[in-house]
Amino acid sequence: MQLNHLDLSVPDVTAATAFFEAAFGFTLRQIKGNDGMAILDGEGGFVLVLTRAKDATEPMYPKTFHIGFLLASEQAVMSAHARMLDAGIELAQPPRVMRGSLMFYCHAPGGVLVEVSHRTVG
Repeated sequence: MQLNHLDLSVPDVTAATAFFEAAFGFTLRQIKGNDGMAILDGEGGFVLVLTRAKDATEPMYPKTFHIGFLLASEQAVMSAHARMLDAGIELAQPPRVMRGSLMFYCHAPGGVLVEVSHRTVG
């Protein structure tokens, strides 16, 4: 079974779209409903849907909620980190080894926590 898509609620669809394009290479397929929804294509047929949150003042996700991107190598993690810095994305810490993976975290617009990692141990 393969995960087909993920739909995230965000307060600003345009800002979140720009983030996922710059940080992870997603390609915008379609915008719907006066910038109320964006459909983005990722690697392996994965689709990311960004939907405008009805009330952007309330927390949308539990504190520990996050999405994770698993990369093919440690170098890919380092390159992703550098690409995000070059794009002006705020990153709290450089990549580090945690729980058997080289990883770092960042926040997408709207507060979605994003993990970027490569498993260094089985």
